[in-house]
Amino acid sequence: MATKTLSALFLLGTIRDAAAFWRMECRGRSGLARMDPIMDAGVVSPHIHTVHGSSGFSLAATYDDLIGGSCTSCAVKQDKSAYWTPALYFQDAETKEFDIAPQVGGMLAYYLLRGDNVTAFPAGFQMIAGSNYRRDFTVGDPKSPDPPQSDWAALKQTSQDDLEQRAIGFNCLDYSKTPEGSLFRHYLPDKDFLDANCPDGLRLEMMFPSCWNGETTASDHKSHMAYPSLVGNGDCPETHPHRLVTLFYETIWNTNAPEFQGRSGQFVISNGDPTGFGYHADFMAGWDVDFLQEAIDTCTNDSGDIRDCPLFVNEGPLQSEEEQAACQFDMPAVLVDEDGSAEDLKSLPGNIQIQSGPESATPGPDPVNSMISAATSWLGGVFGSSASTTSSSPLPTLTSSAPGMSVASIPTGGAFIESTSASSSADFNALAAPAAATPSSSPTSSSAPPAPTTTSAPVVTSEPGVSYEIVSTQTITNGAQVEEIVWMEPVVYVTEDSVTTVTAGSPALKAGRSLHARHPWRHQHHGRRS
Repeated sequence: MATKTLSALFLLGTIRDAAAFWRMECRGRSGLARMDPIMDAGVVSPHIHTVHGSSGFSLAATYDDLIGGSCTSCAVKQDKSAYWTPALYFQDAETKEFDIAPQVGGMLAYYLLRGDNVTAFPAGFQMIAGSNYRRDFTVGDPKSPDPPQSDWAALKQTSQDDLEQRAIGFNCLDYSKTPEGSLFRHYLPDKDFLDANCPDGLRLEMMFPSCWNGETTASDHKSHMAYPSLVGNGDCPETHPHRLVTLFYETIWNTNAPEFQGRSGQFVISNGDPTGFGYHADFMAGWDVDFLQEAIDTCTNDSGDIRDCPLFVNEGPLQSEEEQAACQFDMPAVLVDEDGSAEDLKSLPGNIQIQSGPESATPGPDPVNSMISAATSWLGGVFGSSASTTSSSPLPTLTSSAPGMSVASIPTGGAFIESTSASSSADFNALAAPAAATPSSSPTSSSAPPAPTTTSAPVVTSEPGVSYEIVSTQTITNGAQVEEIVWMEPVVYVTEDSVTTVTAGSPALKAGRSLHARHPWRHQHHGRRS
């Protein structure tokens, strides 16, 4: 009889559906306001959001409103989508007052073309990721690394609720050290940890579900979408057979800004969450569907740079950072006097209360009381008509570079591990043994990022009677080289009645397929705020 035995072995290979992507650069912030046209359409939202994208964004924005916006705060002018997340605040331990953390360089929205037959977002499409009221982590110990992806099924950690919790990341930034992997940490670190370990701030990350049931939205704004089996990769459930673009947000907050140094306190998300488990994100598509589908089909350069997409460039030009920063939506009259970036706020905007859990948070004040926010310097106009708008006042300038660094020299960055001198083994939702560091030369600040070196993946071979099964994937960045690693197990067929175990060695990691290579340094929009 033939028996099948498995042994742990990792092999280098390529993942076709992880190669192509682009980073949508949204350097400008189109607004900072208690607005959420998905969850709180037509009314003031309980908590404040940082918003990027179309100037057509409003309390009750629709697809047509976004498309009809006069500008976008993103680099590709055809992208009239709206991207928003809660803001991050610091609460002083003594005064109990709040100050918003400086946002560094806007945001990046990754369009990852993973899976087969990736489809453009249809007109009117919208979705959310994360759970606003979550205050607990139920997929093991949040302070421990995720188990290998190949173990998730055996651990019964593949429900949509489980996958959603692993789709959130809080990346500690120290550009002088080997970087952490994306989605490496699923909780908001305390200030002591941030002060000691994260001199360049904190990168908040969110992976959206990409499996679709064909509806543009759902009554709960979530159930029309589902995560694939490995959060950012893997198989879609039978109920959601279609594959849309995999969206991944990155937003940097300067938790080491001078105004926070030497002060005791805590960082808290604007929905009153000091744990990070309730972090969430929203998306409303604002693309011409045919244009986005053409981008999906043709913008397949593995650099991830929108400048390497002929469609974006030829239909451009791409917007400058100044043009992106100039695009803002009109602030509703009911919110025009509420300043979420004012200093020494007596409470979070909307009078949101901090709820630490582990039980689920409860909704905040009723809609009337939530409008009387301590973020308002005075109450005049707070109860004006929500239908009327006024031009928003200029927002605080977003920091886009570190002190002494020119805009031209700020390197690109992204959802994958980046390092100036070493590779990191941490990948989406998994932690493996670290790879050995390799030297890398530092580029000059006045030159453009060097062209990447693309190394073909080694050919995977097997001996007679041995085949290989993929159990998980891993992404590693080494300077300008980004590698995709496939973890596989050999399946050995033995034609006898006994079980034979084959033990394979663990060769050193070598370069796999280049995914995106314009990462010679660190984040383009993630320099340190002066």
